[in-house]
Amino acid sequence: MSDANTPSRPTQAQRALENPAGPRTSQLLSAITEAPEGADLKRLGRVYVLAFAGALRNLKLYPVENAAVQKAVLDLIAVTSEILRLSQELDLRISGDALFMNGSQLRLEADNFASFKMVSEKLKANGIGELHLEQPPLPRDYIVLLSTLQQDSAGPRAPEERLDWVAGRLSDAGVRNFLLAPPSETGEERRTNAQKKEAAKRVYAQGIAVTKDVVNSIRLGRASGLKRVKRVVQTIVDQILADETSLVGLTTIRDYDEYTFVHSLNVCIFSVALGRRLLLDKLQLYDLGMAALFHDIGKARIPLDVLNKSEKLSEEEWRLLTTHTWRGLLTLLQFRASADMPYRSMVVAYEHHMRVDQTGYPRTVRERDLSIFSKIVAIADGFDAATTQRAYANPVAPAIVLQEMRDNPRRGMDPMLVKAFVAMLGIYPVGTLVMLDTFELAVVQGTDPNPEMASRPVVLLVSDANGNVVYPGIEVALSLQNPDGTFPRTIIKTENPERYGIRIGDYFR
Repeated sequence: MSDANTPSRPTQAQRALENPAGPRTSQLLSAITEAPEGADLKRLGRVYVLAFAGALRNLKLYPVENAAVQKAVLDLIAVTSEILRLSQELDLRISGDALFMNGSQLRLEADNFASFKMVSEKLKANGIGELHLEQPPLPRDYIVLLSTLQQDSAGPRAPEERLDWVAGRLSDAGVRNFLLAPPSETGEERRTNAQKKEAAKRVYAQGIAVTKDVVNSIRLGRASGLKRVKRVVQTIVDQILADETSLVGLTTIRDYDEYTFVHSLNVCIFSVALGRRLLLDKLQLYDLGMAALFHDIGKARIPLDVLNKSEKLSEEEWRLLTTHTWRGLLTLLQFRASADMPYRSMVVAYEHHMRVDQTGYPRTVRERDLSIFSKIVAIADGFDAATTQRAYANPVAPAIVLQEMRDNPRRGMDPMLVKAFVAMLGIYPVGTLVMLDTFELAVVQGTDPNPEMASRPVVLLVSDANGNVVYPGIEVALSLQNPDGTFPRTIIKTENPERYGIRIGDYFR
């Protein structure tokens, strides 16, 4: 019998977990099951990287049917399942030369250096800075992912292009468990405009995919992964804080066939951008983004034949459509029962059509003060809806919509917030087609950083003086002056893109 003060001999689990770079991943997996509550995430994270590296090596050496490959993949799934059991998500992220598991940096040691380096370099070479999971994948899913990562001679070579290629291969194979994201950007000032736009496109495409999945899941009565939505909103907030113009520019695409999903994402982008101008902190922007993305979630409970009807709605159909506000509240309340859904999102879903004077819907029994989030989302919702082609309405020029929002109090929008929104988008909002005094046509790309040049935005020339359409266009800052102080180009009026057969969204894709 050992003395009480004598240290007890470490168990197999403790020995293995203290040195998670042992020769066989399977030994570590057996150790996981023996340890109380598994192991802490840092240790499990190191096990995961080792298992990932081992599966990559085996798949490079042997065919998929080989027992060593199958064993390595099963080991990887076992580690994945244990991490998901403990924290409901697996998030492997690269930052510089460091690897992080669910936000915790993994300790690099001499005996795991080769595996860490291999995984890091393989992900970076494929343009991947983050790998996220919420459900355990099947062995086939991991094999498709690992095989795709190993195809060095296939697809584009540039990392920034590889990510889209890898995501496309996974999608074609029906593998949807993995959420891949580009590396976190550092040294923002060193990034070119083209790189910024590509980063914004990835964020936007990811947002559409996740929004579509959530809405369709609700329509079918299935549970939807809320954590994926949260991560998308966080990415949108980060992108707007880093490069607002590129992401706001993508709202001009406004795909009619995908209106429900595109509209929700656009409202999220506009709301977060406005919240930033109102000096909301980052956490508040996250909450605002969630509320904006889910503001119309109640429409998932409305029949599609009513939502997509091209003729005027009957009185009964209109009353049914207006119920999407309280239906949205109930839907989010159900989310709240199983996940951390902010109450502000429920309030916004219920209030965003009420108007500040309460003349909208749903009607209230007693007077109430609308939340500032509801007021912000109402403005973003109204602007995007009015400027988008819908089943029952043609789009209106952005500049005209802003003028109507500003000058018509019957719209029921907070005048101070509308003023801030107009200041954010500029006199000529992004996506506006304008005629210049040179008779060239141009699409507004963004506002000039100098407030005194509000009438001279950055534009993309899309036609010459003779009306010949130019693609992909030439970017010009209208604030640039000639040596004598005059301006080479000046906006004289806005134009209707349909008149010239121009699709504004094509210049932002």
